[in-house]
Amino acid sequence: MYVTREMPLGAAVACLGAAVWLLGGPNSGSRRAQLLLAGGGVVGGGPPGWQDVLLELRRLRGRWRPEWWAPVVGLTLAVLGASVLPAVAGAAGVPLLRRARRVAEARRAKEQRGDAVIALCAALAGEVRAGRQPGEALQRAARDSGGLGEAQATVLAAARFGGDVPKALAVAAQHRGAGGLLGLAACWRVAVDQGAGLAAGLDRLEGALRAERDQRADLHAQLAGARATAVMLAGLPGLGLVLGTALGADPLHVLLHTAAGLGCLLVGGLLEGAGVWWVQRIVRGAEGPVEEARGGG
Repeated sequence: MYVTREMPLGAAVACLGAAVWLLGGPNSGSRRAQLLLAGGGVVGGGPPGWQDVLLELRRLRGRWRPEWWAPVVGLTLAVLGASVLPAVAGAAGVPLLRRARRVAEARRAKEQRGDAVIALCAALAGEVRAGRQPGEALQRAARDSGGLGEAQATVLAAARFGGDVPKALAVAAQHRGAGGLLGLAACWRVAVDQGAGLAAGLDRLEGALRAERDQRADLHAQLAGARATAVMLAGLPGLGLVLGTALGADPLHVLLHTAAGLGCLLVGGLLEGAGVWWVQRIVRGAEGPVEEARGGG
């Protein structure tokens, strides 16, 4: 086979052209021209900046549920430690983290529902003071505040067609966070049956619900230290692994491939779980009286 000096140069040019085509794509020239004309002569290039990386991480975190990071971390540790135990532990942590996420979401939804009930009482009192009849006032206040939730159609139908509004409100109060509707039902019944002032009763009810919400928020703020302590204690083993790896001790190999390490891993995991459970028990015990005072609403 006859080889000339121009063949290596041609091969290099071909490789360079292939690299440019792979990086820019077959229509990179047209795309750059479109960007140049659309962006006023500025075409982005080079590696992405930190802002782009952080934005992509936020988008990825928004798409993924928090519990799905457990198997990712488990697989990463399994590859680094050459053992299947971290992967199994990561898979086992998915239902636990899912339950914790659902509990947190339920608590937030409950608090939002309670705020909506308070807003409903305030709006209804304002509508009644403006001279509207209770039924019409409830129609307007419910539309603006959304405090009736899923039972809004039923309650408004009762108010419009002369039904039992207090009974409908009592049924709506069975939803989590809507316990304040029981007070609204009582105010409605007293105002309709005995002719008492509905606006005055709603003002007192709103004040009581706001005080209860502030008390609950103050309690959560006081318990934030206990929750932070639990999170810090839960993260200390991971910090120890990072420090051990930085010092060259290879803690993953010791924990996953030696009998003493496996024993320490088992005992440490049990103690870790017991500590987190005990802190959560203390927090739930402190929040229990407040929930009982609210009547489980």
